[in-house]
Amino acid sequence: MKRSLSCLILLLASTTVYAEPNMALMASSCAGCHGTDGHSKGDMPKLAGLAPEYFIEQMQDFISGERESSVMRHHAGAYSETEIRLLAKYFSEQ
Repeated sequence: MKRSLSCLILLLASTTVYAEPNMALMASSCAGCHGTDGHSKGDMPKLAGLAPEYFIEQMQDFISGERESSVMRHHAGAYSETEIRLLAKYFSEQ
């Protein structure tokens, strides 16, 4: 009995569940400057419809400092590479 319980615990512990991220929620942090779903109505660049490769490149340039912006450097640096790729896909589809 004890061995069966140990095996069950190991099996459950090794099973990883990945939740699909809520992209609209993740993208909402960009809305203050870039508009809802990237549809900027002001002078800020529109993110909606950007090619994913371009979005990723710009985010990497902000992180590295190659593209200067104190605000975007902090925002871009807070995302993982996976999150940046997910955001790139999301905005390209808007």
